[in-house]
Amino acid sequence: MRGIIKFIIALLIAAVSVVTYWCSSETNKFTGEEQRVDMTVEQEIALGLQAAPQMAEQYGGLHPDQEAARQVKAIGQKLVQNTRARDTPYQFDFHLLADEQTVNAFALPGGQIFITAGLLRRLESEGQLAGVLGHEIGHVVARHSAQQLAKAKLTQGLTGAAAIAMYDPDNPASRSGAAVAAMIGQVVNMSYGREDELESDALAVQLTGAAGYDPRSMKRVMEILAEASGGASSGPEFMQTHPNPGNRVAKIEAAIQQEYPNGLPEGLIQ
Repeated sequence: MRGIIKFIIALLIAAVSVVTYWCSSETNKFTGEEQRVDMTVEQEIALGLQAAPQMAEQYGGLHPDQEAARQVKAIGQKLVQNTRARDTPYQFDFHLLADEQTVNAFALPGGQIFITAGLLRRLESEGQLAGVLGHEIGHVVARHSAQQLAKAKLTQGLTGAAAIAMYDPDNPASRSGAAVAAMIGQVVNMSYGREDELESDALAVQLTGAAGYDPRSMKRVMEILAEASGGASSGPEFMQTHPNPGNRVAKIEAAIQQEYPNGLPEGLIQ
């Protein structure tokens, strides 16, 4: 009897999680894709603005080099003002972080975008910086943070239901089954993250080209990222949150060919 009740509870939790997820659907005005998100654009903007100071603090605060910071902001705003991104409600702002060791760039929901000094000093051209910032703008306009949050809530509900259904207090071995369910949930969310990264690469091709930058510079960015990681991944690609930089080059080339089937225009900034 106890097992039946436990199974019914698990089934109800799973059902509520699935229904809630599938009913939270709307069309992304920038990408045209149908998405499942459970927050408004205004909530995304508020969340990003609230989290920005804390995120900057984790990387040593903002960099004191005002000229470098102005360059980051100028290129970022050029990407916004000269592309469809300007027609979105997001409040884009671009920040240079003081961390000289970490090689990273990221976007918070709503348009707060960061790049570390550790990555900026490795970049060799304005076009490469535009590629990095364009990629992060892509995350924002594609609403990846909101999408990931909705998926994470779904996964949490399903793995929680599985853990309830599998756990038997009289059988300690059942705990391992619950742990496996939780691990599977984490891997599912990681795979969504890789898809988001590849979509942002494709959006960056559109944004950089429209703003007058050569999207081929992004291929060199992938080489730089690979060099920064020592040229090798720390584990199997499916266990990482980002695709292998080498694999991303082929996707970028395909996106360029799709966006510019007749070849790139002359005079793009590299």
